[in-house]
Amino acid sequence: MRVNVISDVHGNERALAKAGDGADALICLGDLVLFLDYADHSRGIFPDLFGVENADRIVALRTARRFDEAREFGRELWAGLGLDPKAAIEQGVRRQYAELFAVLPTPTYATYGNVDIPDLWPEYARPGTTVLDGERVELGGRVFGFVGGGLRTPMSTPYEISDEEYAAKVEALGEVDVLCSHIPPDVPELTYDTVARRFERGSTALLDAIRRTKPRYSLFGHVHQPLARRMRIGATECVNVGHFASTGRPWAMEW
Repeated sequence: MRVNVISDVHGNERALAKAGDGADALICLGDLVLFLDYADHSRGIFPDLFGVENADRIVALRTARRFDEAREFGRELWAGLGLDPKAAIEQGVRRQYAELFAVLPTPTYATYGNVDIPDLWPEYARPGTTVLDGERVELGGRVFGFVGGGLRTPMSTPYEISDEEYAAKVEALGEVDVLCSHIPPDVPELTYDTVARRFERGSTALLDAIRRTKPRYSLFGHVHQPLARRMRIGATECVNVGHFASTGRPWAMEW
C-alpha cells in the first residue's frame, strides 16, 4: 500500500493534478486556497483585487507582526474598492475550488486547512473525494484520523476555532495508527517558521494525544519552513509533509 500525503496546496493546480501518481490514495491536509503568495506577491485573491503594490505592503506589515496596521490598511482598501469583502473573497475562493477539486485523483481523503472555507467544500468535492474532520478511515489495514482547521490567531484566517473545539475533535478520534492534521503538535521545533521568523500555533491537544495514544505517525503541514521537518515524540514519528505549493512533491508512506 502506498499513500501520498500533501498539505498547503495554495493554488498549485498543476502539481495537484499529479499528486496521486504512483499511489493507491492521496491524503490532503488542507489549505487549498491561495489568498496571497508571500513569495510571489502577484499571485492570489488579494493581488487580483488590490494589485501587487498593495500586496507588497500588506506582506511587509504582517511579516513585521504589525497586525493592527495591516487590518487598518485592509479596511481602507476594501472601502476604496466599494465591494463587500465576504462576497468578493468567496467569489475568488469558488474559482480556485472549482479548478482544484476538479483535478483531485480518486480516491482522495482530505481535511480543511485554516485558510479553507469548509461550507463550500460539499459543492466542489466529487464522489472520489472523502472529506473528514474529527473522523476516521481505514486504509490498507491502518486507521487514519483527521483533524482539520487551525487555532485562533491575530491573522483571523477563515477556519480558526477555539482550543476547546479543536481538542474535542482530537478526542473523538480515539486511538489511530496515523494522526492527520493541518497544524502540528505544539512543539517548538515543529511550529517555528525559519523564514517568517515566528512561531505558528500548534496544538497541545494533538501533543497530548500523541503521548497518550502513541500513533505510528503524526502527519501535518501549516508551517512552511519549519525548524525541524521530522522528529520523534516517544513512539510516534512526526512529519511535516511539506509546503506543496512550492515543492510540488508529495510525501509518500508505504507499508
